[in-house]
Amino acid sequence: MITWNNCFSSKRFGKDIIIDEARSAYEKDWDKLIFSSPFRRLQNKTQVFALPEENFVHNRLTHSLEVASVGRLLGKIIGQKIATLEGVKKDDQSRTFYESDLREVIASACLAHDLGNPPFGHSGEEAISKYFKKRDTNNLEDKIFKSQFSPCEWEDLISFEGNANTLRILTMKQKNTIETDFNLTYITLASILKYPCESSASNKSVLHRKKYGYFKNDEQSFLTIVKEVNMQQEDSAEIIYKRHPFVYLVEAADDICYNIIDFEDSHRLGILSYEDVKDSFIEIIKMNNRPDHVKDVILKAELMGNYPDESIAYLRTQAINSLVFKCIDVFWNNKEEILSGDYKKSLIESIPAFKASFQKIKDISFNKIYNAKKVVELEIAAFRILSCLVKDFVDAALTPQMDRDKEQRKIIRLLPIQFRFEESETPYEKVMHILDFISSMTDIFALKLYRKLRGIEVLHSSNIHPILFLEGEHDDQY
Repeated sequence: MITWNNCFSSKRFGKDIIIDEARSAYEKDWDKLIFSSPFRRLQNKTQVFALPEENFVHNRLTHSLEVASVGRLLGKIIGQKIATLEGVKKDDQSRTFYESDLREVIASACLAHDLGNPPFGHSGEEAISKYFKKRDTNNLEDKIFKSQFSPCEWEDLISFEGNANTLRILTMKQKNTIETDFNLTYITLASILKYPCESSASNKSVLHRKKYGYFKNDEQSFLTIVKEVNMQQEDSAEIIYKRHPFVYLVEAADDICYNIIDFEDSHRLGILSYEDVKDSFIEIIKMNNRPDHVKDVILKAELMGNYPDESIAYLRTQAINSLVFKCIDVFWNNKEEILSGDYKKSLIESIPAFKASFQKIKDISFNKIYNAKKVVELEIAAFRILSCLVKDFVDAALTPQMDRDKEQRKIIRLLPIQFRFEESETPYEKVMHILDFISSMTDIFALKLYRKLRGIEVLHSSNIHPILFLEGEHDDQY
């Protein structure tokens, strides 16, 4: 049975020993992530809006840093509360973890939560799967193609999932590095398992199964993690686990940030008016039930009225603060259900006073933000670019080596060394190498490679974009 005393571990995935260091194991997780290539590439991956020339909207990197900031506060306050529980305060190791380390775990998990997202925002996930979905037909050629994969493998391919890809990035072995992987602590890895089930078990009507948490060839890594931190398996023929309690905090930090920040970015881009955003934020701030504070906030925002961006930024900080403390109340009031993994809603959806405001924000987001012309154009571009890149590389990879034409052989040679496959690997394994490469691309690199492969743009040494060599090595130019 999972308890507050056995749900964490300072052991590192892929390492058998714990080494005493100046930094705690959890602090080292943060350092490993923030200095990593996958994290740096987030600066050129779209959050919601296509990255403009003006640097005032969020990309995946700035979003992740802000989520980590909110997550650290959630972890700090909840950790201090858990440390007072009777069974925890008598255990020195547990008490120390909750008083000092939980904040680092949640911050690191928040920092890592979007590492698996492909270029071009959320539409990139569906765009990557488009090639496989289009081949799911009764056509004989497509039937033969699909027969190369097991049902579980096929489910992975037709529903590429950024959450599963994050786990893959954090646990898979790299070919060209001394370190085999990130070697993060088991508890940091468990804290990002938002959907702890296999792809065939996903169910949009169930919170922890709305999507899936790992690809089939990463199953052993997943099972090793959930066992180490005592996550509870559901009684099912499929692989389904209940959520780890810390996942609710990581999810809350992400929910708070993207709900609020998308509004702020929309105002900066002229999609939403100052009044629309201001009114929405004030409704959230009013939840703290302190009329005097709310009055002061509104007055200060009005005094900044001649500087609308600054006024909205100020209201944003106050709105985030209100949501943080409401989520803390929900977590603490439902801590036993959350510990057991039986809590059926996200923290932000469980705030009674926020229900009407949350629905209003979702409606505005859907109607005015996610269907805005700039966002729709980005989605169309993502479908064209990524699905075509998948087709080029998968067709080449799955063509038998002796049957590949010259173009296909050249395409295979474009794979950086860490993404190259062995000819003896299964079709699924080969495809996963291709998806590793494509999902790791920045928006700019994906666009430029698409243009080159279609003859739209010819590569000359004099006009190579510097982003292609972000990491300083030829084989890491993505």
